[in-house]
Amino acid sequence: MKKILFVCLLFSSIIYAQKPVFTSAKVTAATVYFNAAEITQTASATLPSGTSEIVIKNVADYVNESTVRIGAPESLTVLSVQFTRDYISEFEPDESSPVLKKVRDSITLVEKEIQNVNIAKYTEQKSLEILDRNQQVAGQQSGLSVDELTKLVEYYRAKRKEIALSENELNNKLNKLNVTLSELRSRLETNINKEEKTSKGKLVLQVMNDVAGNVPLEINYLTTGASWSPFYDLRADNISEPINMLYKAQVVQQTGIDWKKAKLTLSSGMPNQNNQAPLLQAWFLRFGVIYRGYDNSNAVMNTIAIRGASSINKGKAYEDVQESTISDYTTISENQLNVSFDIDVPYDILSNGKKHSVTLKEIKLPATYKHYAVPKLEKEAFLLAELKDYSQYNLLQGEANIIFEGMYIGKTYIDPNQTTDTLRLSMGRDKKISIKREKVADKSGSKFLSSYKEQTFTYDITVRNNKKEAVELILKDQYPISTDKEIEVELLKDDGAKVNTETGILTWELNLKPGETKKVRISYKVRYPKDKIIANL
Repeated sequence: MKKILFVCLLFSSIIYAQKPVFTSAKVTAATVYFNAAEITQTASATLPSGTSEIVIKNVADYVNESTVRIGAPESLTVLSVQFTRDYISEFEPDESSPVLKKVRDSITLVEKEIQNVNIAKYTEQKSLEILDRNQQVAGQQSGLSVDELTKLVEYYRAKRKEIALSENELNNKLNKLNVTLSELRSRLETNINKEEKTSKGKLVLQVMNDVAGNVPLEINYLTTGASWSPFYDLRADNISEPINMLYKAQVVQQTGIDWKKAKLTLSSGMPNQNNQAPLLQAWFLRFGVIYRGYDNSNAVMNTIAIRGASSINKGKAYEDVQESTISDYTTISENQLNVSFDIDVPYDILSNGKKHSVTLKEIKLPATYKHYAVPKLEKEAFLLAELKDYSQYNLLQGEANIIFEGMYIGKTYIDPNQTTDTLRLSMGRDKKISIKREKVADKSGSKFLSSYKEQTFTYDITVRNNKKEAVELILKDQYPISTDKEIEVELLKDDGAKVNTETGILTWELNLKPGETKKVRISYKVRYPKDKIIANL
């Protein structure tokens, strides 16, 4: 008898251990990288002693299973961890909120009532068909008296009216029920959108517990579907004051779970990147087919780009949707490989693929302003802000909005990965600097010398400062460089410019007083065989 009792107890304990324990995880923190996110979640489960299966719901839709770490008390031993999106169990409880459950129950009742009304309508329609057939049969029968025929007609009229009225009432009721059903379904969709999204991802844990009771769990894993990118707002009221930089981040996540009141950390690292150092192999040359294709992958000039300008009135120029400053709540950490921003203020980042703006830091950047012009390419001057010792600000590559003198100027691009000590930021076009580059006709022309052709080019560049304060202007132009021994190039006049003989670029550094106009001249001569043509001269 004792043996039978022991077997029964053992069998029941096995059945009990196999019944999964369901729990839902909540996001408490997220470290967002440029191409992934490390999510920290908490959960708790009431477990018996012995082995159990825990199903943790509301984890990300896609999880790198090898990165999952489970934090648990010493009394709990995690035997295995598996990530799945297709877990199905008859024991899984319905965790709908009371509001959703009430709406769903109402929809079920209305649908049943619609079904009943449709059955009643079908019954009335069939009754009417039977009545019509009986009338035809009765009309074909002979021997009915006038009195009997009158009674039959009156019965048919009354019954048909009764059925028609009943069918009309059922149609009205059906229309009302359909309107109610449509409203309930709309309400259900609205409430579902308000509820926290439940992802398809689940973690299935096989555990062994020493002591029965409630066990807290901390879940940590790496997932794709999240990223961030830095961007900036650059504000300057005039060229005598520092730049006010608002350091921001655009966080995007589609992990399948909403991050509610989560502690954010933004890192410049890329955990999914290949971290294996490259090794050189022997380089063997072989004969083969020569293919010359045009590769324009590096055709973009390494310069600061300006996109557009706006002439909006001062004070209404830029609608800045910015958050309250949290500079005092952001800790910047820098190590050998990346920079991280720890934000103490909790954020709500929904899993909707939209860009969420996060303010990281406010920085005052001491800047030296200079104007820059290349009239051969652009007839306008650009205002440059030069930043020295910029590495202390932990800047990252990203776009920047420019707001100068209360106006939104356009966008520029910040690239701190430079080898120079000074970072130059383009603050937009300054239309108060007038520039004109024109060819001097009487100093330009062509002539033939035996078998050679000689062409002379002369240009005057005139600049005027129409501002009320003095400006420093970096002015650039160029002369061509020969790559063929039959083409001879000679620089005739540079007007005191710094000449780079390797690139042919001339640079003038001009100081212009308010209202002052200056002129510089560049002249060069090209000599080449007269039976040949230089295409890009």
